[in-house]
Amino acid sequence: MNTKIFCDIADLNLIKKFHKIKIVKGFTTNPSLMRKAGAKDYESYSKKILRVCRNKPISFEVFADDHSSMINQGLKINEWGKNIYVKVPVVNSKNKFSGRVIEELNRRNIKLNITAVYTAKQTEKILNKINKKTKVIISIFAGRAGDAGKDPIPEFIKSIKMAKKFKNVEILWASVREPYNYTQAKQLGCHIITIPPNIIEKIEKFGKSYQKLTTETVKAFLVDSKKSKFKI
Repeated sequence: MNTKIFCDIADLNLIKKFHKIKIVKGFTTNPSLMRKAGAKDYESYSKKILRVCRNKPISFEVFADDHSSMINQGLKINEWGKNIYVKVPVVNSKNKFSGRVIEELNRRNIKLNITAVYTAKQTEKILNKINKKTKVIISIFAGRAGDAGKDPIPEFIKSIKMAKKFKNVEILWASVREPYNYTQAKQLGCHIITIPPNIIEKIEKFGKSYQKLTTETVKAFLVDSKKSKFKI
C-alpha cells in the first residue's frame, strides 16, 4: 500500500515550505492549528493558505456545534476552492452523531474529511450515511487513543476492511506521535497519514542501520559529557 503523506499544519510559512516537498501529497488543518498559527479571521486566513496550496488537497474544518450551522459552514468552505475537503467532526460537543451533516454535504457532492474518529463502529455509522462516488476521508486518531492507553490498531483493521466496499473512501491515520507510525500505517493499508512537519523531516531520513544508530547515540553521550566536563 502506497500510503500518502499529508502535512498537518496551518502555519503559512511551513505550508509554503512543505508544499514544495514531493512526499507531501496534501495538507490538513483544524481550528486549534489555525489559532496556533495566529489566524484572526478564519476565512481570510484560509484563503491565504489556498493561494499557496493550489493543487494539493487540503482540509478546512467547520467549527459550529449545531448541525444546521455545520452544514452552512461546510457549504461556504467548499466554495473557497476545488481542492478543499470539508472537515466535519464525527460528533458535536454534546456527543450527537453528525450523520445529518455528513449525509447532506455528501449528497451535494462535497468532499469530506470526517475527523475525531476513534472506533470502527463510528466508521460504520459514517459509511451508512454516504454514497459510493463522492470522496470521503475518515480520520482515525491513533495517537490520542494510544495516549489514553487504548490500542487503535484493531479499529483500523476493521475500518479498512469495511471501507474496501467504497472506492471513494480513504482511511487516514491521524494524531501521529512518532515517525514509526508511518511504517505502521503502511503495513495496515491506510490510504493516508497526516503528520506534523518535524516528523516528516525525520521520515525523509529513514534508512539508517542499527549500527549507525548505535554509534550516533554513543557519540552524542560522549559530546555532552565532554561539554559538561564531567569527572569521576
